Amino acid sequence: MAKYTLIKNAKLVNEGEILAHDVLIKDQMIEKVGYDLSHETATVLDAEGKFLIPGIIDDQVHFREPGLTHKAEIYTEAKAAVAGGITSFMEMPNTVPNTLTQELLQDKYDIAAERSLANYSFFMGASNDNLEEVLKTNRQDVCGIKVFMGSSTGNMLVDNEETLERLFSRAELIVAAHCEDEGTIRANMELYKEKYGDDIPFTAHPLIRSEEACYLSSSKAVALARKNKTKFHVLHISTAKETDLFDNDIPLKDKLITSEACIHHMWFNDEDYLTKGGNIKWNPAVKTAYDRDMVFQAMLEDKIDIIATDHAPHTIEEKNNGYLNCPSGGPLVQHALPAMMEHYLNGKISIERMVEKMCHNPAILFEVEKRGYIREGYYADLVLVDSHDVWLVDKGNVLSKCGWSPFEGYKFRSKITHTFVSGHLAYENGKFNEEQKGMRLKFDRK
Repeated sequence: MAKYTLIKNAKLVNEGEILAHDVLIKDQMIEKVGYDLSHETATVLDAEGKFLIPGIIDDQVHFREPGLTHKAEIYTEAKAAVAGGITSFMEMPNTVPNTLTQELLQDKYDIAAERSLANYSFFMGASNDNLEEVLKTNRQDVCGIKVFMGSSTGNMLVDNEETLERLFSRAELIVAAHCEDEGTIRANMELYKEKYGDDIPFTAHPLIRSEEACYLSSSKAVALARKNKTKFHVLHISTAKETDLFDNDIPLKDKLITSEACIHHMWFNDEDYLTKGGNIKWNPAVKTAYDRDMVFQAMLEDKIDIIATDHAPHTIEEKNNGYLNCPSGGPLVQHALPAMMEHYLNGKISIERMVEKMCHNPAILFEVEKRGYIREGYYADLVLVDSHDVWLVDKGNVLSKCGWSPFEGYKFRSKITHTFVSGHLAYENGKFNEEQKGMRLKFDRK
């Protein structure tokens, strides 16, 4: 027997409009969107005063499984994501072992099928010597290929120019890249070691992983993609200078070269290292207030196409190390939407544009099948947000396994109250229903 849920009285944010529409869900799908809907057997959810948005699609997370599960697991991080309004994630291949074979890629899908509350996809990893394996990747059910053109773990740094040329010329699905120039970073690191020895301050991080390191790598990668007409996506833009590499006069569906901005690069700046230290140490580094503001502006101007998290947890103990032994990355999936809602409440972005960048555009860019919008016949990935509910971030309410957040001590003014994943009410007012797991994302690629 079909299960119906009717969401009434919400402020529906979708496709550039805010409408007083109801939404009727039948099993996994959106059955009807319209005014004053009713259904005799539906469970009715009164969403008076709340925003109803499509589920967020986060194209860059590191959930650490397999091999690094002392930091995070697909199970714990997917729950944190759902609590943050993220209904679908795309996870990166620098786990242990690195995801460099089709068998290892399938292993991650098998884990997610059993344990992920959110919908999921996993990038296939590229190395200097696995091109033929990469080219076996299925375009219909894998989000893309990930290449690290900068520092990474294990065998994931691709610095062989012939390999890169072959990858960019032969790849049949989107190639996403972390772009930082390894040679520049190493040279900068040696200078700071000479100056400070082992006691390098965290304030040096954006000078070691500098604007030059980012631009040198990203400009080279963009040129290579243009030459080969590769569908290419530059992850986590962190500098004002890089934003000039991207066009804003082409519809997203027609762009070959795209980019993303991450929450932390649009929130923090280099002055925050003085108080937060390693807790805001990411790669690429958080840079100046000017860079932060220009990345945000480039996102508004459509030079940067989507907003993501680069969620990458480490333990508190690891983060408490000195600079040289402090790993880069931090948890963000639970707090990304509340952070963006702060920008909305402060008048920096409309909620319609926020939804475009976090929900619609990832679906367009990756050609995700039947998600990212509130449309009849689409999967019911839906999030209710109360924009008048103040709450304090502290260790006691952090859901990521690592148990901390760079936003600790901050009072957000918006709270996610309900998250539907493929029609299933997975999260409601702080409580999870794990009876139904998320689905493997499919991609509508010709």
